[in-house]
Amino acid sequence: MTIQKLLYAATALSLMWSSCKEMPNAENKQDAAGNFPAYIAQSNIYEVNVRQYTPEGTFKAFEAHLPRLKEMGVEILWFMPITPISEVDRKGKLGSYYAVQDYTAVNPEFGTLEDWKNLVNKAHELGFKVITDWVANHTGADNRWIKSNPDFFVKKADGTLAYAFDWSDTRDLNFENPLLHDSMINAMKYWLTETKIDGFRCDVAGEVPRSFWQHCIAELKKVKPDIFMLAEADVAWIHDAGFNASYGWDGFAKMKKVARGEASAKLLDTSLMKLEETFVPGAIKMYFTSNHDENSWNKADYETMPGAVHAPFAVLSQTWKNTLPLIYSGQEEPFLDSISFFYKDTITFAKFERSAFYKTLLGLRKSNPALAVDAAYKKLVSSNDDAVYAYIREKNGRKVLVVLNLSANPQTVTIKGEFSGEADNVFGGKKEKLTDGQQFALAPWGYAVYSY
Repeated sequence: MTIQKLLYAATALSLMWSSCKEMPNAENKQDAAGNFPAYIAQSNIYEVNVRQYTPEGTFKAFEAHLPRLKEMGVEILWFMPITPISEVDRKGKLGSYYAVQDYTAVNPEFGTLEDWKNLVNKAHELGFKVITDWVANHTGADNRWIKSNPDFFVKKADGTLAYAFDWSDTRDLNFENPLLHDSMINAMKYWLTETKIDGFRCDVAGEVPRSFWQHCIAELKKVKPDIFMLAEADVAWIHDAGFNASYGWDGFAKMKKVARGEASAKLLDTSLMKLEETFVPGAIKMYFTSNHDENSWNKADYETMPGAVHAPFAVLSQTWKNTLPLIYSGQEEPFLDSISFFYKDTITFAKFERSAFYKTLLGLRKSNPALAVDAAYKKLVSSNDDAVYAYIREKNGRKVLVVLNLSANPQTVTIKGEFSGEADNVFGGKKEKLTDGQQFALAPWGYAVYSY
């Protein structure tokens, strides 16, 4: 065995021992879910597609939108990958953000490192938190590690570098190599220390070994104790590994079925059953009506939830149990088209027709602790649960009642539950007296939200 192999083995044993020590058991799973930075409790996320956001597609050009997004109530800005894009096997003219050429450099398409630092500083001055997309599972086809550290990569039987699915512009990383762990973690630390970002959204996080994330997140917390870590994954162990929030893919898939009329509103309860039965108690899920994947490939939200159909599901994503909601670039306009992945395809901003709607929802989340990620949730029974989905959130003596018509027909229903009292009709702009067993009249895809 060579000295290098001995070093690999020793480091691997160290990582395995560290992972075993950090693995939460059944008794401390609540700690795993409750361990999140305080600022996300009543917060929200806005995904920024820099390339398509402005005609210039630069950090500097995006800065002009910061005051508008602040006014709308946005708090956490998630930037899709800002690293350079590989040229070998590039898809389309500009390539995929997720084919990383260099983990510690800035995509010149967007500007310079100083431009990025200035943007982060200005965002922080306005009160935003800033996270960037991190692609740990794979690199681009000409990532600089391919030459400097070829043993960081998975090789096929013929000796060529492997890639998954149809991602021919990428190359898979080999996490059995412990030296890769250190290099990846050091690259992430660079962005925390050099540019002062607040955390990461981690691409296909469930495909990266749990042992790596446990080691990685523990190390990142030494640099930034209140780091926010979001996983693109819908698996329970991701929370045990140290992530603060994960994707609500299952909930979104069921929302789409209800929106298409393929299932009743009752289907949504199965997502919460999965959350209760599979995930750690209190696990925070990011719910959404669109994101860059769903928009580019599956026509969200302009066809999956067209026109009036969008609104009740947006309300749901903002107010559901354990949710940290997401808004994607252009949804406030709304930009009713797919946003290209590999080419320049500028979002048109002009009318901002949903801005007031989102501002109301984001403002409610901030002002009423009943919508905090750890607030209580109770499903309410209506006289037509196939069409109407109703629930109440509660914390610190405050409540939010949500009534959604998830059907294309008008509904008049009675709802049972402990929600009596005077409340603000959030979208109606007036106070109303609510009583148990009250009747609610809802337009097709209508919604009512009460705060008290």
